[in-house]
Amino acid sequence: QAQPVESGGGLVQAGGSLRLSCVASASTFSINAIGWYRQAPGKQRELVALIRSSGSRNYADSVKGRFTISRDDAKNTVYLQMNRLKPEDTAVYFCNTGLQSWVWGQGTQVTVSS
Repeated sequence: QAQPVESGGGLVQAGGSLRLSCVASASTFSINAIGWYRQAPGKQRELVALIRSSGSRNYADSVKGRFTISRDDAKNTVYLQMNRLKPEDTAVYFCNTGLQSWVWGQGTQVTVSS
């Protein structure tokens, strides 16, 4: 089973930007819809962005217009560009397939200060 490795998190002030990366050594990477999920303290994990093999994308309403998901199948990598960050975006961010078929990675912490 593939296990992704997420990176790119950090501490940023409100209004700032971060770019997250997710690499997964899955032979089926290119055919999967892949999503970025996040989990804030005391809350359930939620899907914030999804990109299909066709390139079509979906976003949670809370991040629409601020976050952009993209993928590079040649590098088995998915990115999440996060702009105009808000304190409520603070969470651990994970990537997984749309069906959550990979083993969950460690995630990457994003902290947005006000």
